[in-house]
Amino acid sequence: MIQRKNLYWVFSLLLMNCHTTPSKSVKHRTVYVNKEGEQYVLYRNGQPFSVKGASGYTHLEKLREIGGNTIRTWDTVNLAAILDEAQRNNLAVIVGLSMPVSAYLDYFYKDTAKTAAQFRAFEKTVRRYKDHPALLMWCLGNELNFTWKPGYSAFYKTYNRLLDMIHATDTNHPVTATMPNLNIVQVMMIKWKVHDLDLISINTFGKLELLNDQLKWYAWLWKGPFLITEWGAYGPWESERTNWEAPIENTSTKKAEHYQQLYTQLPQHNPRFLGALVFYWGQKLETTPTWFSIFDEGNASTEVVGVIQYLWTGKRPAHRPPHIRYMLLNNKGARDNIVLPSGEKQTAELLLEDKPADSIKVHWQILQEHWFGELQQAPLTMLDTVLAAGNELRLTFKAPVKEGPYRIYAKVMDGYGKFLHGQHAFLCS
Repeated sequence: MIQRKNLYWVFSLLLMNCHTTPSKSVKHRTVYVNKEGEQYVLYRNGQPFSVKGASGYTHLEKLREIGGNTIRTWDTVNLAAILDEAQRNNLAVIVGLSMPVSAYLDYFYKDTAKTAAQFRAFEKTVRRYKDHPALLMWCLGNELNFTWKPGYSAFYKTYNRLLDMIHATDTNHPVTATMPNLNIVQVMMIKWKVHDLDLISINTFGKLELLNDQLKWYAWLWKGPFLITEWGAYGPWESERTNWEAPIENTSTKKAEHYQQLYTQLPQHNPRFLGALVFYWGQKLETTPTWFSIFDEGNASTEVVGVIQYLWTGKRPAHRPPHIRYMLLNNKGARDNIVLPSGEKQTAELLLEDKPADSIKVHWQILQEHWFGELQQAPLTMLDTVLAAGNELRLTFKAPVKEGPYRIYAKVMDGYGKFLHGQHAFLCS
């Protein structure tokens, strides 16, 4: 039996005659990647272009104001409006073409009617938008899992047919694909099974700190250009957990610190690096309503926006919101596996580093959660109390009567379009 450590050498031999480099650059193209010595350079409209932006498609004016130049979508919903708005704000767009992950073999990839319909839809989209001035490149699928497992020929056949169509239909823009972190096996499979991608893209969070070393270790396999299409604070899958498997979420202040720390880990001195997109430029529910959200539903922003502005421009925002020191629930921290007696009075408190201004407003919520850290789809609001200014950021409340997992949220609005948040998972018994 071949030992695992020798598989890399086996794959190396197999890949020698496979697709090993991006398509050759053509300098009259609108967007292309050119190799200049050891350096890869992305050109847009004849000028070098370094991607500096965000994954998301809202708050485009704010992104431009703080120095961003690129956004990314995951699908083509409202694409015409997004491209037009991006153009008005002088932003480029990486357009996502959404595909089912490779595991959907019987449901999708072996169904010729479904794959044919997808092909026609993508071809129509590419033809319609290939000449839009805001278009930067196409991203064919997001974290599809380019698997080594046998029996996936239908997936690779579908993927290559779409990739060939995009290259043939739009000769002016590159095509990329994303993977979670720098996954050596998926890179191998892209090289072995996929027709020429112009570059690879990486989504990475807590493991960003490993990326520079990985790029050196795996340079024998991938020597081509790459983008980081998602980077940000640690994900729920990387966080500490309570005894009942609820992921422990940091305060917005701590997340802002993590963004600043992780930014220094971006491979900015790697000659193959084409740029990076911060995640998530908007508001979304993923595990919690606040985990990845840089904005709230009312367009207020967290401290992360100010951090990104400083990192990109060297200029700090005119207004600095107060910072959260920590949040307590019955004088316990988030890592204390808090269990509350059902229906009894409890006290929550948010402590700030700075004396709160008179204009702040505090909004407390308790949301019911699923057991064992399952993805939240529609949290149930159990308590919704708005407190007046001068309340010392304390809340006395009755724990929910129904037993089970919950999370309490404190949201502080500062009167300048910024908000802070803290939260604790707890269990009612």
